Amino acid sequence: MTLSTEALRNFVAVADAGSLTGAAQSLGQTTSGVSRALGKLEQQLGVTLLNRTTRRLDLTEEGALFLLHARSILAALDEAEEALLIRHQSPAGKLRVNAAAPFMLHVIVPLVGVFRQAYPQVELELNTSDQIIDLLEQRTDIAIRIGELQDSTLHARPLGGNQLRILASPAYLQRHGTPETPEALHAHQLIAFTHTATLNTWPLRHEGGHTFEITPALSASSGETIRHLALAGEGIVCLADFMTAEDRRKGGLVQILAEFTDVVRQPVHAVYYRNTQLAARISCFLDFLAARL
Repeated sequence: MTLSTEALRNFVAVADAGSLTGAAQSLGQTTSGVSRALGKLEQQLGVTLLNRTTRRLDLTEEGALFLLHARSILAALDEAEEALLIRHQSPAGKLRVNAAAPFMLHVIVPLVGVFRQAYPQVELELNTSDQIIDLLEQRTDIAIRIGELQDSTLHARPLGGNQLRILASPAYLQRHGTPETPEALHAHQLIAFTHTATLNTWPLRHEGGHTFEITPALSASSGETIRHLALAGEGIVCLADFMTAEDRRKGGLVQILAEFTDVVRQPVHAVYYRNTQLAARISCFLDFLAARL
């Protein structure tokens, strides 16, 4: 019995997407083509890999076991291909980068043109997620993580840090007044993150200590959404410099409570799963980012 790498990639795509349609879209194939390939694979193996329902596909016990082996085989093939690229020291191939939407928009996107000019054979695939992803499951080469790292299994390269500031729009301050002390924030509209509790502890010195727990009037899951709410005059925020530097330069947002604000820099890391010598396409991107951040 001979299994093709295409059959393995089709199966992994279906398992990741949870549907034939989603897998077909990610692979650039037709749904019927993916379905036939899955059926042929199951026939070759003599087992059912996925239970089909009207809404989605779920892995059988055999399917879950085979998925682990399929990922391992595909990873080994990718590593073999990368070894050849390293041997020739020619950065090339697809490079999948994941970051939170604000970092992607404000930091990485403006650098894409320069990177592509320097490394024309590297094909960038940029994905955004405001939640921490599994690099292997999402087939991601590099993820940018902001804040303290939690996963000790990852290799990490520090890229720098970004200062946090308390900000509001001039329009908001004109309507509601400018708070003169951290305690005065209790009378204002504060905007918070819904999923990251640590970002709702602001670095403000007051009688109770050096951090200020806020009570939000409005919350959002994305820093970019929070930034736009602040620009629209909906409240006061605490955001990192990388996404607000231009807004502060143009006057769309102004810093408040500067004399009470501790200098806190959120660490920024690039994380990856490589345990051997890095592929040239990965190492060149890491070097490129580190030189500019």
